Amino acid sequence: MLLINSFLFCGLICMLSQLILDNTKLTPGHITSILVVIGAFLDTFSIYDRIIEVVGGGALLPITSFGHSLIHGALAQAEKTGVLGILMGMFDLTAAGIVFAIIFSFIFTLIFKPRN
Repeated sequence: MLLINSFLFCGLICMLSQLILDNTKLTPGHITSILVVIGAFLDTFSIYDRIIEVVGGGALLPITSFGHSLIHGALAQAEKTGVLGILMGMFDLTAAGIVFAIIFSFIFTLIFKPRN
């Protein structure tokens, strides 16, 4: 059942994103930013943690989990060191993903050429 819930959650996020993309003038960048903010908002009130308990790993795959990770790390560090911890902890959980995105983007720009 957990696998089905994971699949349905990821599919729901993808379906909503595609519907927004098809029916509005928002760009993929706008939709990505909106989903990151939604994930951060849900984690602020510990709703995203409950979603992860029900859905499992399916909640950790979509872009909403990036917002969850940003806020989760910031709030954890803020409990330890205070207000300054918000800035320090924000990238604790996401640093590896950001570094790999930059490295792979660089490698792919060396391999592939744009069409125009």
